[in-house]
Amino acid sequence: MELRIFTEPQQGATYDELLTVAQTAERLGFDAFFRSDHYLRIGPGDPGPGSTDAWVTLAGLARETSTIRLGTLVTPATFRYPGALAISVAQVDRMSGGRVELGLGTGWFDTEHTAYGIPFPPLGERFARFEEQLEILTGLWGTPVGETFSFEGAHYRLADSPALPKPEQSPRPPIIIGGTGAKRTPRLAARFADEYNAPFHTPGDSAAAFGRVRKACEEEGRERPILLSVAQTVAVGTDEAEVARRARATGHGLDALRTDGLAGTPAEVVDKIGRFAELGVERVYLQVMDLSDLDQLELIAAEVLPRV
Repeated sequence: MELRIFTEPQQGATYDELLTVAQTAERLGFDAFFRSDHYLRIGPGDPGPGSTDAWVTLAGLARETSTIRLGTLVTPATFRYPGALAISVAQVDRMSGGRVELGLGTGWFDTEHTAYGIPFPPLGERFARFEEQLEILTGLWGTPVGETFSFEGAHYRLADSPALPKPEQSPRPPIIIGGTGAKRTPRLAARFADEYNAPFHTPGDSAAAFGRVRKACEEEGRERPILLSVAQTVAVGTDEAEVARRARATGHGLDALRTDGLAGTPAEVVDKIGRFAELGVERVYLQVMDLSDLDQLELIAAEVLPRV
């Protein structure tokens, strides 16, 4: 089981704070450092310095880390044109020496779009744009050097693109698709994704989502396996008082977090991760909300990571 650190910088974090967490996660042996891709704080509270751009952040981290993998969970398709996104991700992949992964989704937070003048079409159109973006990204990265790529869709048109630069990883950086939609999400995951992520759900709900994705893969005639992962809010402590304090920092009640997240002593968390492993999960994204609490990362690395 791989454990990855997953942060939410839109809640208020500077680049330097993210760098500290990423370098700590790398030193402690976590598999990856991921961040959300949002431009506005979600929910009430102090916005702090405001949000940061995900791919600008990852470009910086690419040069200030050396082994840990880097990615988004997830970049909204509404934020960027697919051709420009393909260039950005390929460049950061080169800058990192081939350590980048792209989580991509439809986008859902309408308020951040309004706040920064980004169009936010209805859900059906967002899914259509999302699918076209996946076709374009994989098409651009998969075009042999010296050849060109063209695409004619309902929302995007590319004509004779040189499809450059190429990413470091071949054939391309891994693509992650997440969510628990019943129809379109499993179909797109089966067609395009290297990894499917079930975010913030119980093992039972995650199992149902995995079943839909496996069925979609069969219907698609997909031969290569799809990696299954989950994202879980984490609050780990050596005793009940420490667990409760860290649960409060997430903004969730402790009882709810024990059910819907990973909260408890290291032994409790190891047991919960084991339940996900029984479902075929190979990666867990640990959503860390208090970026100043590096002691929690130390505890997880010492008492959880070696046991999973």
